Amino acid sequence: MDAFKTRVGKIVTTIVLVLVLLVAYIGWIVLREETPYYESPADHFKYGSISTEQKEGVPLLIWEVLPRLFPEYLPRPGGYTALGMTWEEGKETPVGISRRKVLGMERQGITCAICHTATYRKQPQDKPVIVPTGPSSKFDSLGYLRFLEACAKDARFTAGYILPEIEYNHPLSLIDKVIYRFAIPITQKLILQQSQEFEWTKSRPNWGPGRIDPFNPVKFRMLDQPIDDTIGNSDMMPLWNQKLRSGFALHWDGLETSLTETVNTGALGDGATLQTIPIEDLQRVEKYITGAEPPAYPFAIDGTLATQGQTIFEHNCASCHAFGGERTGTVIPQPEVGTDRHRLEMWTAEAAEAYNDFAKGYPFKFNNLRKTNGYLSVALDGLWLRAPYLHNGSVPTLQDLLNPPDQRTPVFYRGYDVFDPDRVGFVSQGEEAEYWGFKLDTTETGNSNQGHLYGTDLASQEKIALIEYLKTL
Repeated sequence: MDAFKTRVGKIVTTIVLVLVLLVAYIGWIVLREETPYYESPADHFKYGSISTEQKEGVPLLIWEVLPRLFPEYLPRPGGYTALGMTWEEGKETPVGISRRKVLGMERQGITCAICHTATYRKQPQDKPVIVPTGPSSKFDSLGYLRFLEACAKDARFTAGYILPEIEYNHPLSLIDKVIYRFAIPITQKLILQQSQEFEWTKSRPNWGPGRIDPFNPVKFRMLDQPIDDTIGNSDMMPLWNQKLRSGFALHWDGLETSLTETVNTGALGDGATLQTIPIEDLQRVEKYITGAEPPAYPFAIDGTLATQGQTIFEHNCASCHAFGGERTGTVIPQPEVGTDRHRLEMWTAEAAEAYNDFAKGYPFKFNNLRKTNGYLSVALDGLWLRAPYLHNGSVPTLQDLLNPPDQRTPVFYRGYDVFDPDRVGFVSQGEEAEYWGFKLDTTETGNSNQGHLYGTDLASQEKIALIEYLKTL
């Protein structure tokens, strides 16, 4: 009898041990986190996690198949490229999309590079040249959010519909299948929750590719400010050459003066949290953008004409737009510059105060957010790749910018990355521009192309020479 009890005891002990090990193994799978490390500073900028995956990301295998399962919700064929994302050869995700294993599955998130990587082509048949830290002219951030929303609202967003498509490319273990059967409806719920938080965007002008309302989502979702009717639609800004911008105000309206705070708030705005924000990884981002340089103009430049243009620039533009200029990097009062007021009015003193208080109790702090009364006089390095122009991206080319407002192109298409060296900007008219682009009507609220009259009274030959010089910056 004692021997029988001993054997039973051993069997029970073994079963308990096996169950404990199984539970521990499942727990290890579910709870472990894995974050890819990128040795290259450029790759870290383009693909390194800034901890947006857990709160705002989608499980990677689900995210990968959505364009194939729901192509009718994209603006055109091409998967995520139809929303302005760009793939590098040999990479698993587009530029600006990170990967990180969280709660047992790999999730995608966005990085700073999703909005701050430029592309251009000399000819339509060329492969895009990818320029990290440049302003994206083609990523449609609001279109991306609305694509995810449309997918999640579709009755087919079920495990029965999505799992077979995942397994077509990625065989799943039994445990993985169980995890994804739970993950798919949870993902649907979270996407719909996020879309509800962006419902206010449907009553305002569309952002379109290469633009974003960067701070209304922060006001409403993070800082608990009341939803108002302001419009903050803004062109993407370049991040290069921050070493030369030491002491400059930052953002279009100069609402920040600290680069470190700007990098950290950027991660929070993209979906990191106060608990997960990876300060050391963001320090790598800050170091990279501090030293990054803009690309040289890729077409021929008339040196003699550019020299003439340099003199015109120094007499008419340098005080606001040259490094070392008296007003460069400062805020110019809006009544003087005369450009659209909506982006300026979107940011409030109450929001600045709330953001400065946001990280109290954490080892990093915000102290430099503020409300201003105008727009930043930006340095013009890499100007050729920063089209369309003005803070709201309402002027397609440098030729247009030097025209009086009533002679600027009133309607054009933005989001096509083939460059026009004659007008100095991206091709914004014609069949291809219309197919790939977004129609921007400057009569729509927030899209005004008025203001910035500087240089509009120059003689035609002076404008031609000035533009030739601007290509060299």
